Amino acid sequence: MDSNKIANPFVIGKYVSEDFFCDRVDETAFLKKQVDNGRNTAIIAPRRLGKTGLIQHFFAQPDITKRYHTVFIDIYSTNSLSEFVYLLGKTIYKELKPLHTRWAERFFATIKSLRPGFKLDSVTGEPVFDIGLGSIEQPQTTIDEIFAYLEAADKPCIVAIDEFQQITNYAEKNVEALLRTKIQQCKQTLFFFSGSRRHLMSQMFNSPSKPFYQSVITTDLKPLDKIIYTDFACRLFKEYGKAIPKALVEQIHDDYEGVTWYTQMLLNELFALTEKGGTCNAEYYSIAKRNVIQTQESSYKDTLANISAKQKPVLFAIAKEGEATNVTSVKFLKDNGLSSSSSVQSALKGLLEKDIITRTENGYRVYDYFFAEWLVWNY
Repeated sequence: MDSNKIANPFVIGKYVSEDFFCDRVDETAFLKKQVDNGRNTAIIAPRRLGKTGLIQHFFAQPDITKRYHTVFIDIYSTNSLSEFVYLLGKTIYKELKPLHTRWAERFFATIKSLRPGFKLDSVTGEPVFDIGLGSIEQPQTTIDEIFAYLEAADKPCIVAIDEFQQITNYAEKNVEALLRTKIQQCKQTLFFFSGSRRHLMSQMFNSPSKPFYQSVITTDLKPLDKIIYTDFACRLFKEYGKAIPKALVEQIHDDYEGVTWYTQMLLNELFALTEKGGTCNAEYYSIAKRNVIQTQESSYKDTLANISAKQKPVLFAIAKEGEATNVTSVKFLKDNGLSSSSSVQSALKGLLEKDIITRTENGYRVYDYFFAEWLVWNY
């Protein structure tokens, strides 16, 4: 590893290389087994646990890069089949155009419904993807063409669709059945479906009444092992001429239950606070936490502004508890100044729908750990 190529080894929000990627050896081997055996796979885990990083790490494996074309799309922000088709088409073109293969150049020849939406670069004369969402006039036709294009590739394709449960919220009512039919017809294109809404993903793939029933191999992604992550963090500090006590990394892992994004964010800030040749100490932890959470403050204020007056007291109570149990009990209501169990149940429903809180084995917690701490600090 050439440590001069990256300033802070605790990378956030992107995949750089295996040098800065922790473990997931078994999970990577699992995905390879499914691909080698021609199986589509569903990966289920809460947001920020590392689904995207795992998929990108898998796609970066030399064997996979050599044998497959890979495409990754995140459909969390989409609300219709047209938006899905637009994002898929745009991503495929962006990923494959630099290859300059005969197949890549045939994109617009195969996907004819998008042809009116592209233009020629005035300098190079090459086609440029200049398609707006409004160019998707017949999404079912376009998706047929996109799948036909993938199937005609010069080598097999793997398409990863993140937050796949979002298709259940589309305006169109037959999207699950439509996509299941198209995917079932693919002979050399494989799919990864990852999602964070466990109950929706489980229902999509495990309910006999759903089109995707038993069509995939399903796996639950777990938090990184504490010992492995601690060794990983200490190694990176050492390789960059710094040090951090194992006990501090272990505490961070425990505090955030091993959820990758939060631990990485804090280690990134702790690394930045530690001088070259110095040792990160426990006093830096509270500073790092406050620094990181303050960078998110404006978004937390916006989130709170969009929560109803009746939902806020319930949210504050859950944040204060950390993990709230028996939320309709007399004790919980009395301790938190809440009026009735029915009002709490109504608030819980709304907060769950907005992904502000999530269910746990024993009760409820605020989905975003940093948001929960910000609420406790301020309310």
